[in-house]
Amino acid sequence: MKENKANQDKSAVLDRAHIGDIKGALGTIKHGDIAKRDGWKAHIATFLAILGPGLIVMVGDNDAGAFGTYTQAAQNYGTTLLWTLMLLVPVLYVNQEMVLRLGSVTGVGHARLILERFGKFWGAFSVIDLFLLNALTIVTEFIGITLALSYLGLPKEFGVIASAILTMIAASTGDFRKFERFSLMLVLGSLFLVPVVIMVHSPLGQIAHDFIVPQLPKDAKLSEVMLLIIAIVGTTVAPWQLFFQQSYVIDKRITPRFINYERFDLCLGIVLVMIGAVAMMAFTAATFAGHPEFGNFTDASGVSVGLEKYVGKLPAIFFAIALIDASIIGASAVSLSTAYAIGDVLSLNHSLHRKPKEAKGFYLVYCGLIAVAAALVLTPGTPLGLLTNAVQTLAGVLLPSATVFLLLLCNDKAVLGPWVNSRGLNIFTGAIVAVLVMLSVILTASVLWPDLGEKTIISILVGGSLVALAISIGSQFFKRGHSETEQSADKSLRDTWRMPPLAELPAKRFTVMNRIWMIVLRAYLVIAGGLVLIRIVQLATATQG
Repeated sequence: MKENKANQDKSAVLDRAHIGDIKGALGTIKHGDIAKRDGWKAHIATFLAILGPGLIVMVGDNDAGAFGTYTQAAQNYGTTLLWTLMLLVPVLYVNQEMVLRLGSVTGVGHARLILERFGKFWGAFSVIDLFLLNALTIVTEFIGITLALSYLGLPKEFGVIASAILTMIAASTGDFRKFERFSLMLVLGSLFLVPVVIMVHSPLGQIAHDFIVPQLPKDAKLSEVMLLIIAIVGTTVAPWQLFFQQSYVIDKRITPRFINYERFDLCLGIVLVMIGAVAMMAFTAATFAGHPEFGNFTDASGVSVGLEKYVGKLPAIFFAIALIDASIIGASAVSLSTAYAIGDVLSLNHSLHRKPKEAKGFYLVYCGLIAVAAALVLTPGTPLGLLTNAVQTLAGVLLPSATVFLLLLCNDKAVLGPWVNSRGLNIFTGAIVAVLVMLSVILTASVLWPDLGEKTIISILVGGSLVALAISIGSQFFKRGHSETEQSADKSLRDTWRMPPLAELPAKRFTVMNRIWMIVLRAYLVIAGGLVLIRIVQLATATQG
């Protein structure tokens, strides 16, 4: 036992507070405990102690931006875009499983690994990109709070300030367990959306059909539909999730021994996020179907008004409460992902186990982002409506770059040792990256050619994805690596293997495929990002006009 504990201590963790007992909201696991769990009671007790990271990151995904995006899709197009959620389920699992594995094995956050393995340019890009996008995202969380307060008839100034203070205090106690319990209470609050579906009497048969069968809304402007689909992708699979879960797993002190329990926690979180997302699209579509407001989305507050008008006061109140709950958990998680990343890159103390005086920079970033976002929302003249949709769209465009780095890190033997991706997982992840890129290509095409037909869109998506998938498969067969015998031997060490200190890692070997990924990534970011910004400017001009 002492030897195992020593092996875990000799790891790359950058903050000593990341080593110690796992003190979860619902249980404790002693540091160095790798004992075999016998019986279902032992497994349940262990799972309850591990429970948290997957639930929080997934439910935090259904934040204010998600409320606006999902309800817009449903109010304007009914449930015809539900299938996008079904396709994103495996994307959610694969992406988040890779980061929880990276966190458990390495003890180092996502941004720092990018910096160490791909250089200062990409390290700086990842942090600056994350900081800017997260700062805008946090603003949308407080927009959601103001919209809910507006419907409930409560003063937005008081509500926004109170929410900001509550969010700051919850993370600043220096007690990890208290923060996790606070977050899990918010996770339970997300279930307020379930009774709304029941009270609205949403057609379950139609929901099941549209969840499985891909289709595009009839007689709809293609460029607007594609922009909304990219927004759905951006709000469901957001870049901040990768940074948050990896760092939160590290801060919770989860080691490779408990990865399978954390995977189950992630699956539970995905189930909850899908329940919430499908519920919002289902009851919004059912509420506005056949009424003048259908096809004329305004904001989440308008959804509350419609629920009250056509269904009743109670479901409207539940929706508003769920929106406030989602906005708080979203603001908390997104702010934490930024503070963790900056703490990692700058080698600052960055742990919820530490008091504010012990990690001043970490808490300054966390509280500063929340304070600035709340102030912006309370400042007259801020273009709040446009900002909500723009943030999700940009997140969808930037996601492929985050996924590329994730894929490359999970194939880095020096980083993950016996935990590197399997060949099958690499092929599947390559396909995911291809689809994400193709969605951005379709968005670009729809902006340049608004009359683009449905067949052309499908051809671009399928054709481009197949080409990229073929390249991904080919690269796996020509990939240099360890023999099957060596890989099998490595797997026997999994439960106790940790990445060595960063200074002891061998230099990163850039293969031909790595270099191709980097070139493609640079070109993609310049072209796709620029065209989406042009589209956002067009929408802003049209709104002002």
